[in-house]
Amino acid sequence: MRTFKRSAFTLVELLVVIAIIGILVGLLLPAVQAAREAARRMQCSNNMRQLMLGALNYESSYKRLPASRMSTTADKLGPANSISVHARLLPFMEQTQVYDLIDFRFEYNHPNNLTALNSKVATFVCPSDPATAIESANQGGQNNYYVNSGTIPLWQRSTSASWIGQIPDWDGVFYRDSFLKLAGITDGLSNTAGFSERLTGDFSQTVSSPRTDTFQPGTSPLTADQAYNDCLAVVVTDITKQGFSNIGAPWLRGYHSTSEYYHITPPNGRSCMYPPGRIMTTANSQHSGGVNLALMDGSVRFLPATIDMAVYRAAGTRSGGEVSTLAE
Repeated sequence: MRTFKRSAFTLVELLVVIAIIGILVGLLLPAVQAAREAARRMQCSNNMRQLMLGALNYESSYKRLPASRMSTTADKLGPANSISVHARLLPFMEQTQVYDLIDFRFEYNHPNNLTALNSKVATFVCPSDPATAIESANQGGQNNYYVNSGTIPLWQRSTSASWIGQIPDWDGVFYRDSFLKLAGITDGLSNTAGFSERLTGDFSQTVSSPRTDTFQPGTSPLTADQAYNDCLAVVVTDITKQGFSNIGAPWLRGYHSTSEYYHITPPNGRSCMYPPGRIMTTANSQHSGGVNLALMDGSVRFLPATIDMAVYRAAGTRSGGEVSTLAE
């Protein structure tokens, strides 16, 4: 009988096999991560579409869009002006159980609203943003989707003589007491931004996080260009220039750090505030290269951070008469 001697792997051969496996895993892992991020970005896009459709359904019911904040009772829900636009959209997003927790007679942080404040609404959250700081700081429910307030660095109008006639009113879609009708968006619904994204902050005034913190240049800009340039000049490592770090929670609060953004600087740019009453909150995200943008017609686009400034600002205005190239 003939016998065959079976040779074993040598150590060198084993090491070669391990090295090949390691290379294959190394090649596969980025592809898997990219696929997961693509899925997260798609979910993010779907969330924004639901928000935009909720706003349009609100308009169908009230014959006007919701305001980002309110000092009047235009929608008969109550006088509390710190309640966010997101709260008013809940019934139009199949979230009536959370909506019913809100007492619109009081501000967002009133004891009557603490249960709602701490409620998590999945549609408000981008899965690409882990928001660990919000959870550890116990800041309430997270929000990654902000409404478009336009291109004017204006948070709230001052009665100061230095302001009179110098800063125009908001030119976006959602702002204090806006309650716009769709007919007021003369640039066209497919050319005008409704929602975009914003990363959550670190909730610490002792740590500088340039991507998420809102800084204070200490200036008083009157135009978008002035606000943009003043913000770029800030030394972000200087903690004394830090203005606000509590970004992205609670969604119940109508505020520039929790629910409103501006088309002053391109996506993924810096954010700054100019007390009293001026602001430049910028859209940004964890997605590679840009942000999702929901247009007023309910469609969603992915905008690169390299988008032309004029085109981006045109998308932020409701009646500027500019030519936009965002629509497909």
